[in-house]
Amino acid sequence: MTAPIETTGAASEAQPEAVLAGVDKGQIEGRSLGQIAWTRFKRDKVAVAGGVIVVLLVLLAVLARPVQAMFGLDPNAFHQDLIDPNTSLPKGGFGGMSWDHPLGVDPKFGRDIATRVLEGSWVSLVVAFGATILSNVIGAILGVVAGYYGGRVDSIISRLMDTFLAFPLLLFAIAISATLQGGAFGLEGLPLHLCVLIFVIGFFNWPYLGRIVRGQTLALREREFVDASRGMGAKGPYILFRELLPNLVGPIIVYSTLLIPTNILFEASLSFLGVGIQPPQASWGGMLREAVTFYEVDPQFMIVPGLAIFVTVLAFNLLGDGLRDALDPRSR
Repeated sequence: MTAPIETTGAASEAQPEAVLAGVDKGQIEGRSLGQIAWTRFKRDKVAVAGGVIVVLLVLLAVLARPVQAMFGLDPNAFHQDLIDPNTSLPKGGFGGMSWDHPLGVDPKFGRDIATRVLEGSWVSLVVAFGATILSNVIGAILGVVAGYYGGRVDSIISRLMDTFLAFPLLLFAIAISATLQGGAFGLEGLPLHLCVLIFVIGFFNWPYLGRIVRGQTLALREREFVDASRGMGAKGPYILFRELLPNLVGPIIVYSTLLIPTNILFEASLSFLGVGIQPPQASWGGMLREAVTFYEVDPQFMIVPGLAIFVTVLAFNLLGDGLRDALDPRSR
């Protein structure tokens, strides 16, 4: 018979020590869903780059007025000495670019383009974020109510969504904005224009998020945690706002990052058509409208605001794609 193989005490204890070594050092720990999503997001370098650009753009928009006050910049200051009186074009090449005006000046008035782009950044982001928040609040509430209660409530809200989606939004926005240009609700000037744009863009865009939230709610209302809440006597409002909506934060965030660039383009389109932000207030769409007359002889005036819109929209879209993949990897 073969003698049994004996193992030394050191060899027999080596494996348990190796396995349990991490326990004493606190290295074995679980990760929350947020940590897992953040880990996925960090792996997407393109999305991270988009997020960095978005953060920088938001900081520029928030600090636009303080920066202008600090350096004595005025987006509406005329510099007629920089304009050729015969052609109304900036003197020098590349739209009058110089150390004092790194992005040049606009035709006819000689206003600094860099300062006006900086001024227009907060206008676009205020309208985009405000309209997105309004759309999210209305869409999330009505969507979760329709999905949870179903039946007649679902039918009424769904038909309301179909009605809003049938509106020709651009024409409707042009009509409302043009009607309220003079003054309304005790507001006038820039505050009125901002409020009108936020209301028009946000109020008529909520059905898109509403449909997404409704579809997610239809799946969530049959889950065990909802049945447990009902079994413990929880009422409908508690289940809606404490159980269902917290589980819908991911889709809402992803949709918001994709809706913001759409709203930026919408605001720029209305300003370009002359029914959005009115001069002399700087806006990216308004700068493009003013550049139409001169773009063939002074393309610099159109390239700069157009590039600002392009970079902003692209950065938000890249961030939204990255968040979608991080929060819902099955969507790849």
